[in-house]
Amino acid sequence: MERSFQDQGAVLHCYGCGADNAQGFRIKSFWDGDAAVCRWRAAPHQCGGRKEIVNGGVIATLIDCHSLNLAVARAYKDEGRAIGSAPHIGYVTGNLSVSYLKPTPIDGELELRARIKKLEGRKAWVECTLSAGGEVCARGEVLGIRVERD
Repeated sequence: MERSFQDQGAVLHCYGCGADNAQGFRIKSFWDGDAAVCRWRAAPHQCGGRKEIVNGGVIATLIDCHSLNLAVARAYKDEGRAIGSAPHIGYVTGNLSVSYLKPTPIDGELELRARIKKLEGRKAWVECTLSAGGEVCARGEVLGIRVERD
């Protein structure tokens, strides 16, 4: 069975994507060709404004974390190394832009799809969509800056 980027050691402690953070979202990102996909369900307390929609900050965190995990996985892939192998590769957020297109329903599975738009030196520009029921509810673009984690 395929293991997520996070379960391979891409990120350990992050609130949104850290496999070791029991209080976080613990998203799981997987390859889908050259892109990455993540499926996740919000909890009722992660609502925003109304009980039936997902909080915008939660949406931004999901887009940010899924996008940066793709950047990490891509860097390891480009170097021909296993995710999580030393020296450890990390990405931090240089910029995050989210467009909220429609309210995101809280009661179903959300799907995030991310792809690398551009790579330049230590920078990775990643585009990501967040969908519910097959409809895109939010779009984001993340500028990730590569850092060595050791």
